[in-house]
Amino acid sequence: MVWMVNLDRLKRLGVVVATIALVITSAVTGLLGSASPAEAAFLKAIDSKPWESIQLPTDESPLDVDFMSNDPNHGWIVGTSTSLFETLDGGTTWQERKLDLGTEKYRLTSVSFSGPEGWVAGQPAILLHTKDGGTSWERMPLSEKLPGSPSDLTAIGPDSVEMVTDVGAIYQTKDGGRNWKAMVNDAFGVFKSLHRSDDGSYVAVSSRGNFFSTWKPGSAAWEQFNRNSSRRLQGMGFTPDNRLWMLARGGQLQFTNSPDPEDWQKAQAPESFNSWGFLDLGYRTPEELWVVGGSGTLLVSYDNGKSWKKDGTVEDVPANLYKIEFPSADRGYILGQRGIFLRYRGQST
Repeated sequence: MVWMVNLDRLKRLGVVVATIALVITSAVTGLLGSASPAEAAFLKAIDSKPWESIQLPTDESPLDVDFMSNDPNHGWIVGTSTSLFETLDGGTTWQERKLDLGTEKYRLTSVSFSGPEGWVAGQPAILLHTKDGGTSWERMPLSEKLPGSPSDLTAIGPDSVEMVTDVGAIYQTKDGGRNWKAMVNDAFGVFKSLHRSDDGSYVAVSSRGNFFSTWKPGSAAWEQFNRNSSRRLQGMGFTPDNRLWMLARGGQLQFTNSPDPEDWQKAQAPESFNSWGFLDLGYRTPEELWVVGGSGTLLVSYDNGKSWKKDGTVEDVPANLYKIEFPSADRGYILGQRGIFLRYRGQST
């Protein structure tokens, strides 16, 4: 069989290929041109190494961490499969502590201390309480009518804790858990992100990321807001001056101009070529903030989000980084999958 080559057809095909290439090139150029800040496509790395990566003695994933206000070197981590770890040296080393809870495996999602008094929450529904710095833990009774399971805790004083369930019901106790007061009339619904401000307000992102809700102390219900773009939301929280920040799919970051949940600035993509999404944000100071995300993503801004750099020293960490906290300017912690814990160890200027 003899194959005949149609030269005119090949020429037309070449024109089509060239046109497609031109369109792709223009699209990429346009993407780079629209990134904010302009140099966001390829971020520069910071010169210092402010974070120390520590492997916990487990392959389970840590979900929350807290340190005692009366002893900042004494802290606790909770996580999947009833994992509980204690440190006495500020997080440099951790020891596993066993809980006598039978054969059930609990997903411990929150730990919070006020002095030596602490609380732990998780699913299936469980609430633990200690008054001796964690030497002993008591399981607290929970009503069968509780909407959802305990998810997030904030110790607010002696015998007092605020509890949010995994469907957004908010309760407080001031007598060590014997009696609880409902703070909202109706639950929010299943959420995937929840942050609390210093004044006790909350912002929560729905499980599908298609809307968010806020609650202020004294309000009878959550107030719901639709997302402001087609991108699904990943997480939200509060800035030090009580504005809101928002993380959306595709590595998008946004802030409000004011505390108004509908007063949004233009969205930015700090690293537009990064296919890994952002999962959490934390402020070390009013001007310095850090963002964590998939596959060891760790970005920093020293000018309140106007420009960004990356910490390339943690890119080889084999885990998604999904929670970052700064209890103070000189102490910070990052939690990641499979026993990954990062400890802030110095100024990063």
